[in-house]
Amino acid sequence: MSVLSSRELIRKKKNSWRAIIAFICLVVVAVSALYAFLYLRHDPTLANMGERLQGMSLQHPLGTDHLGRDVLTRLLLGAQQTVGYSLMALLVALFIGIPFGLISGYKGCIVDRVFMRVADGFLAFPDTIVAIVLSGLLGPGIGNLVLAIVMVKWVSYARLVRSTVLTEVEKDYVAIARINGLSSSKIMRKHLFPHIVGHVLVMATLDLGKIILLISALSYIGLGAQPPTPEWGAMLNDSRPYFQSMPQLMIYPGLAIVIVVLLTNMLGDYLRDYFDVKKEVGQ
Repeated sequence: MSVLSSRELIRKKKNSWRAIIAFICLVVVAVSALYAFLYLRHDPTLANMGERLQGMSLQHPLGTDHLGRDVLTRLLLGAQQTVGYSLMALLVALFIGIPFGLISGYKGCIVDRVFMRVADGFLAFPDTIVAIVLSGLLGPGIGNLVLAIVMVKWVSYARLVRSTVLTEVEKDYVAIARINGLSSSKIMRKHLFPHIVGHVLVMATLDLGKIILLISALSYIGLGAQPPTPEWGAMLNDSRPYFQSMPQLMIYPGLAIVIVVLLTNMLGDYLRDYFDVKKEVGQ
């Protein structure tokens, strides 16, 4: 075995362990957020001015915010908002983009031409700018923010699926399937879909971190979750006036965002190597 192949094997083993650790940590975050109601003792929206801006204690392990609300409670329930709505936006974008890309790439004709014009219009501007504009037009609120992100993100998945399908339909196995009389829907479902799973999974994993950052950023400027809903970006905005006196109020949600995004990126990097997907995916 050459030195280069040995180094590559070591690198893949390290990446696999990193991916396992990242996956376990993400599962822990998800379970903690989903079942937070089982062990949390404080109302995340109930203000208690008598206990405002307290430090760490047995009753409040991470202290309280400017309205006397328990920070740990809001941080864990904030994961339901930030990560939960990010997953929702991602899944809806996949649900729209994958079938549209399959049909556009396989059928072509007028469907493909219309899709390309729509895609060009969305991709003429950065995702963040389009999401901000759409959120502003739809109005503040986490539901409208998710809708704006879906309207931005589905195009990327449709384009990815379309480009993969255009490559695959030229291969012999598709021609053989047509000769054998398989319908277009069966060819797309049984023969083309398995070839796009790896590409889509890699892009979706890397995209999840971007969507989390986008939801947090837009909630920070008031276009996402509205008070008193616990959400990491909104928590950052609420704690901004108290950064000098109690910086931990901004540090906790900021760290939560950074850690979850890093974990999703680590998992996405491993999946990109596992499926041998080109570096352009997810960038």
